[in-house]
This record gives sequence, C-alpha cells and structure tokens, in this order.
Amino acid sequence: MAVGEVEDNVESAVGEAAGTGASGTGASGTADAPTTVATLTTAETLATRYAVAPGYRVNVRSGPGTQYGIVKVLPYGARVPINCQCPGTTVSGPYGTTNLWSNIANGQFVSDAYINTGSDGYVAVRCSV
Repeated sequence: MAVGEVEDNVESAVGEAAGTGASGTGASGTADAPTTVATLTTAETLATRYAVAPGYRVNVRSGPGTQYGIVKVLPYGARVPINCQCPGTTVSGPYGTTNLWSNIANGQFVSDAYINTGSDGYVAVRCSV
C-alpha cells in the first residue's frame, strides 16, 4: 500500500471514529471543529538513508571504532540508515576528521567521515553502547 493510500485510509478511519466521515461533516451535515489526523508511517518512510562517499567501499564494524572487527564492506554507491550515533575512534575521510560513528544496523557501525549527513555533528539520537 502506498503512503498516500495509508494517509487516505487513516483520514477516513479518523473521520468515521469522530462521526464525521471523510468529508469532515457531522451527522447534521455541518462542518465540525477541525480534527487532528494522525499519519501512519512505515519503517521505510521513517529511516532517512544517507549516501556513503562516492568512490569508496566502506568498512562496517561491529562497534564504534577501528579496533572492532569488520562485519561487512559497503558497496560503491551505498545508502545507509542512521539509527543512532556515538563517539568512538577518530577517523579521517572524505567528509572530514571525526570521532562520530553511526549505527546502521544491529551491531554495525560506520565512521561519519564516510557518510554524507550534511552536518559535522549528530543527526540522530545517541546510541547507548
């Protein structure tokens, strides 16, 4: 189901629950007070994906530092979600020198020096590592 369909279904359901139907009018046919409509989102729409630096195959590590083992290598052109971020080993890369590491999946971390977040600081909540 597309996001627009989900929003339409939510609006219709909220209208019915409020006794207004999708048109926003009550049983009397007159407009009711505005109703706040919740928007359902899926995990896919919640997770913004950030581009990995072009021309780099980036190591994904089991923790926020170069002392942690490599669990996989991202392919050229990869885009990754950032679930949370935390400090770790300082790394220099195409986007500067930083000690910030991004968690992209359970037990998978990438240095922020290789992710184009558009920021030199945190863009997600802090990880509780």
